[in-house]
Amino acid sequence: MMIELWSIALLIFCSILSNSRGAYIGINIGTDVSNLPSALDVVALLKAHQITHVRLLDADAHMLRALADTGVEVMVGVTNEEVLGIGERASTAAAWVTKNVVAYLPSTNITAIAVGSEVLTAIPHAAPVLASAMNYLHKALVASNINYQLKVSTPLPMDIIPRPFPPSTATFNSSWNSTIFQVLQFLKNTNSYYMLNAYPYYEYVSSDGIFPKDYALFQPLSAVKEIVDPNTLFHYRSMFDAMVDAAYNSIASLNFSGIPIVVTETGWPWYGGAKEPDATIENAETFNNNLVRRVLNNSGPPSQLNFPINTYIYELFNEDKRPGPVSERNWGIFNTNGTAVYPLSLSAFDNATANSSGVFCVAKQGADIDKLQSGLNWACGQGQADCAAIQSGRLCYFPDNVQNHASYAYNNYYQRMRNVGATCDFDGTATTTTIDPSYGSCRFTGSQNTSSGGGDLFPPTAFGPVGQTAGSSILQVQDIGCMLLLLALLVLHVDLQIVL
Repeated sequence: MMIELWSIALLIFCSILSNSRGAYIGINIGTDVSNLPSALDVVALLKAHQITHVRLLDADAHMLRALADTGVEVMVGVTNEEVLGIGERASTAAAWVTKNVVAYLPSTNITAIAVGSEVLTAIPHAAPVLASAMNYLHKALVASNINYQLKVSTPLPMDIIPRPFPPSTATFNSSWNSTIFQVLQFLKNTNSYYMLNAYPYYEYVSSDGIFPKDYALFQPLSAVKEIVDPNTLFHYRSMFDAMVDAAYNSIASLNFSGIPIVVTETGWPWYGGAKEPDATIENAETFNNNLVRRVLNNSGPPSQLNFPINTYIYELFNEDKRPGPVSERNWGIFNTNGTAVYPLSLSAFDNATANSSGVFCVAKQGADIDKLQSGLNWACGQGQADCAAIQSGRLCYFPDNVQNHASYAYNNYYQRMRNVGATCDFDGTATTTTIDPSYGSCRFTGSQNTSSGGGDLFPPTAFGPVGQTAGSSILQVQDIGCMLLLLALLVLHVDLQIVL
């Protein structure tokens, strides 16, 4: 009995570990495309670029079959046209799950169902049954005993948050509060996540010059242009972070917490009409490459640093059949012949050293001690640097002086946050260097050799899900440890039975 209890506890522990891996970048795949490649060709493209998470805007049978045995995590979509019927009848929801989920498991790794897309603004007449649709689908998953491996949620737009800045005061449009409350209650009860469609492009264009373009593109801002929430004093170095925080604060305004946000759509159009001057290849390339680096930084927005922002880029191919302005048809990162529209790496292997550029941020020699102490206090406090290694008895505690401790804290903060605009200044007490400041067993974050010491043992993205190629059998270190422990328990259990 004791062995069984330990086994259960270990399985729970392993489950917690598996859910705490690094953030990932996924891709949306739409079908309003002329000359859409075959499903097999699409999957070959995903494999070639090590894309491990996809969101299908519907439940296309060809794609679901082609994704079988690839290991790619798949989010399937209930179309807006299907939401009303599913929300009105449990039998319709059950039939949908049987046809579009159960039929493909376990070969196809379906992990989530997205119920509609921006239902509240796209088809407001279906809003009253949105929560019912989610509940019916979840109950169908329970009936098929697969609810433990799939999450159900619904992508919601930023439009339902009328004043997203400052993030600390953001709230949902009160006319939707009843529906949103029901959705949040469902997400909380089922341990699911909030799906957010967040487009800095639209926010920047509609701001009419209030926010600088660099802010929308994850580019560094000068001290004069820094965006600060006047209530929390959080510094927002990207519009993307501010939008995600606005959603978190809107959720909190309805007295919910602990519901993580997954960004189901974001991106930047690479071509637009005469009145869309910011839809350019240069801006799209800058935004999406910086977005990948930002997400794989593995940290959340300022108010929720421990919640990484898993994100799906919109989108794989241009959906040239879509109506609307020219830019609406030019979000794709690949052409239908498989060539890239612009250089973009979605692989964690290419980004695993994003924090290891060979540039370190250290305290200046001879800097004022009081200023250094203030900078150290800020980095370890509001800056959210990981300063555990410079605590008494840890590997980077000695030499025990402000200069050394400030260097470690400055660099940890800089390496964690530089991809979202952090600078190495600290009131003039810091400077960059290409000389690795690591010494002895103390390794500074960003060092090419982090095998021991006070920095992160592994770069946050090096062993995360994004680093696995589609269909690979690469095991994470946690998985190996859990497997060995379970094997040991199994052997012990057999030995005990033999003795008895």
